[in-house]
Amino acid sequence: MDRPSQAVGASVPRVDGVAKVTGRARYLDDLEAPGAWHGATVRSKTAHGVLEGIELDPAFDWSKVVVVTAEDIPGTNVIMLIEDDQPALVKVGARVMHHDEPVALVAAPTRALAFEAAKHVTLKISPRPPVFSVEDALAGKQLLYKTNNVFKEFLIRKGHAADGELEAAFASAAQVIEGTYYTSPQEQMYIEPQAMMAEWKGGRCHIVGSMQCPYYVHKAMKSLLGCGPDDVVITQSVTGGGFGGKEEYPSMLAAHVALLARKAGHAVKMVYDRDEDIAATTKRHPCHTKHRMAVDAAGNILAIDVDVVMDGGAYLTLSPVVLSRGVLHAAGPYKCPVTRVRGRVVATNHPPHGAFRGFGAPQTTFAYERQLEKLAIARGEDPLALRSRLALRSGDATSTGQVLTFSVGTDDVIAGIAAVAGPPPQRDGVNAAGSPVKRGRGVCFYFHGAGFTGSGEQRLAGRASVAVNRDGGFEVRASSTDIGQGAITMFAQIAATALGVQVADVHVLDPATDKVPDSGPTVASRTCMVVGGLVEHAAKAVKAKLEAWAESNTIGDRTPTALARAYAAKNAELVETVQYEPPPGIAWDDATYTGSAYPVYGWAACLVDVAVDLDTYEVAIERCVQAVDVGKAINPSIVKGQIEGGTLQALGWAVLENVVYKDGRVANANMTNCIVPTFADAPELETILVECPYPYGPSGAKGVGEIPMDGPAAAVANAVQSALGIPFDALPLSPEAVRAGVRGGHS
Repeated sequence: MDRPSQAVGASVPRVDGVAKVTGRARYLDDLEAPGAWHGATVRSKTAHGVLEGIELDPAFDWSKVVVVTAEDIPGTNVIMLIEDDQPALVKVGARVMHHDEPVALVAAPTRALAFEAAKHVTLKISPRPPVFSVEDALAGKQLLYKTNNVFKEFLIRKGHAADGELEAAFASAAQVIEGTYYTSPQEQMYIEPQAMMAEWKGGRCHIVGSMQCPYYVHKAMKSLLGCGPDDVVITQSVTGGGFGGKEEYPSMLAAHVALLARKAGHAVKMVYDRDEDIAATTKRHPCHTKHRMAVDAAGNILAIDVDVVMDGGAYLTLSPVVLSRGVLHAAGPYKCPVTRVRGRVVATNHPPHGAFRGFGAPQTTFAYERQLEKLAIARGEDPLALRSRLALRSGDATSTGQVLTFSVGTDDVIAGIAAVAGPPPQRDGVNAAGSPVKRGRGVCFYFHGAGFTGSGEQRLAGRASVAVNRDGGFEVRASSTDIGQGAITMFAQIAATALGVQVADVHVLDPATDKVPDSGPTVASRTCMVVGGLVEHAAKAVKAKLEAWAESNTIGDRTPTALARAYAAKNAELVETVQYEPPPGIAWDDATYTGSAYPVYGWAACLVDVAVDLDTYEVAIERCVQAVDVGKAINPSIVKGQIEGGTLQALGWAVLENVVYKDGRVANANMTNCIVPTFADAPELETILVECPYPYGPSGAKGVGEIPMDGPAAAVANAVQSALGIPFDALPLSPEAVRAGVRGGHS
């Protein structure tokens, strides 16, 4: 007999864990492909110019090499996403828009020969003046995009019909807190670099690779190859991390391997070296934020005015959704009757910026939490108590006018931090090396919308299926990918609980566009909350169908697994597919950017203790505590792992990480200089799971993947200010930045 499933809420072992730790998991570069050729990319060494020609060295033996240019594209030369502005390959006569932009491709039987051949392709480019700053972009010194270099612009207003009311609030304020904040670009630095392979069989293109969103790639390939939906199949291979960096860029690499395989008549594999990956792929958007906050004599916020400008790089890619999330979070989770948030993302001649965990919210969270810290200092008020006093709670309205009604974890996360905080560190001391240090503590409070913005989920209409297959086994079919975050295990747990079986009885099918429905992209903290909810409903529908069938048939053993086997023995597959429908009461107006921006929010608070070395100016993070409201932890160990991983990325962004551009080129395109935290850099991490159930999520779960990235960098800056008495309003807080701040009295 089946034992009752207790899958949801239990830290069951990861379904894919043994394969990964034993080396049996097959990443793209591990896949056997007898006879496969290898591809290489010929890239621009100019940030902005016109491609006048592509020349092949006549002294080189091209007999064993194929070369692909834009002329070989059978469909439309565009990487289809939000807007059709980015080509797969620059065409002769067209503009080169960034350093390391792909212009031509080569493939050969060996990787060494392909890379050697690429060296013998010469690009003739006539340079044009480049644009490298948002200021120059807005000034229109060179026209890169439409009429004003602005990719996208948003305006959020709350509580006033005209700007006069906003200015009146500032004029009547007892205090005005102002600041300008800068956050740096950040490299995702996934463990496995970008990797893809394509093969043509019987006129059909099969592409397999490391990716987050198979149907994004599928959409892009239909346009590029000029083919129907059944003529191209996209399959995800085991993927070694994504963090947003494998959301849209895999479409570019898929285009390249597909074109090369078509011309070569062989399967073609491309696996980027790390330097190429860092130089050419998308990063977190650098961001400038100006923030004004009007406060009355009692310390209540009267008005907030925010201006956000992001550097989008050379092409639109995902900049609109990054900016959207940034501005929607820019006023913070605080009560305020009058708000104006303006956001713009502009075109420059940097390589395109794109999605990275939190996508937009970490940039604006840094600004509003630095503002709250300055307010606490000005008023002499305890920083955590101030945040608690001003925080949004159930019944309050966000900057878009969304009234919060359920799953608001404000008090729980703040109380969680307060309960474990303990006394602040002694300010003056020495570190383990005997160097003098100043210690300080910083806190922050923040929120993150789960799922797509506004009516995005409804327009997407994601679907997922649960089936009893022909062998009598239970199968989950969804295009949501496991990129290391535990999606396979989570889906198995949700389905097992709904079916009343064990996790081992549920198989999660590998995402392939010819086998699974389009569940939407694996982004935006939607995989568990949205797609997991579809899986739960589909599994319950399958169980109900099996039980109804058993009622009309003579079935002795009516346990779910026995019923499934009995059904399969007499019938075809039983498949239940569920499509997303929004919760009741969710209304959003895209034109005015008002209403319910998200169906629910995650809530979090963070505490950080730092020690600043007064000899080296290094910031050592000695303790970091995060309390995060996740709705319901489907698998507490996996959820804690997600939070701790995101926390470490945020701490790295705060003190270590930066992508340095020089004349539009990534100047530190290697892991020696583009550094990220290692285990040796990881501080003591404490994670407090808070569960304020979301009534429309699976067992109450809501998004958790993005939120741990949002706040810790601000908490670090607040802690450094506590230690040194100097405000630091730019990231990263490198030794050079701290030294400059100490010597100049500010960051």
